[in-house]
Amino acid sequence: MTNSEIIEAALTRLTAEYIDEDKAVQAASFVRERLATGLYEALRGEQLCEALTTDLQQVTSDKHLRLLWSEEPQELDGAEEDEDFFAELARSENQGIRRVERLKGDIGYIDTTLVAEPADAAMMISAAMTLVANTKALILDLRGNRGGSTYGMAYWCSYFFPEGEGVHLTDVYRRTTGHTQQFWTLPYVPGARYLDRPVYVLTGPVTFSGAEDLAYNLKVRGRATLVGETTRGGAHPTGYYPLTEHISVTVPYARSINPVTGGDWEGVGIAPDLAVPVDEALDVAHQHAIENVPLAA
Repeated sequence: MTNSEIIEAALTRLTAEYIDEDKAVQAASFVRERLATGLYEALRGEQLCEALTTDLQQVTSDKHLRLLWSEEPQELDGAEEDEDFFAELARSENQGIRRVERLKGDIGYIDTTLVAEPADAAMMISAAMTLVANTKALILDLRGNRGGSTYGMAYWCSYFFPEGEGVHLTDVYRRTTGHTQQFWTLPYVPGARYLDRPVYVLTGPVTFSGAEDLAYNLKVRGRATLVGETTRGGAHPTGYYPLTEHISVTVPYARSINPVTGGDWEGVGIAPDLAVPVDEALDVAHQHAIENVPLAA
């Protein structure tokens, strides 16, 4: 495919599916104007992807909207490829569970890298929560978590709210269908739920997408104290579409709507309750837990 054909294929996806139809039209027009001047003509591969991503995000301010370059050839079946890619990534990262530890003062600690699909990750998440089940407070580290599954978010959240009291976490509205899907805490999760004890969530500029969804729900429900820096600011569920064997476009097709706030964190991120440099967040949260949990020290 020529550069023009790749760009037009990406813009076709954008205008057909992007959650904000007006911005999709504006972004497509902006890119086509630049295309007509020959601005992209000499760019190849990763350079083309970077230039188009910059231009699309300049109009939309949407960090989920990107063109991606893959050195390895990829299948051209978008939905299946996306699911397979994420499943393999989750397997390679232990379903997002990087570290589980009992810190000084009987404070639990779970370090995560992504929010995996519960169909694959439920046993890992449940095992991590079981290991910290009897601690006096819990620190959930999302500083290096790049996001993932809304279903995974709901699975994690289910451990922090009582059984039988379903909590309405979020709605996801999809432009292409006009349908809204609700996400609630689950009536059952394996092992004990983590109730009536403090929870601290560590956040930073890497914290993105599904990880922000998790942090946002625990924050607005008053179930956790966020410690660290403001998150990256991506609230739109996103589809992944290969255009060539090496270039794909990711198009946000839906928006999250929180039933408590009526909004989301798109473009602005989630501000912490205790703002500290991201590298100091664990120490601050740990000390705060020791000082504020009776008999924790």
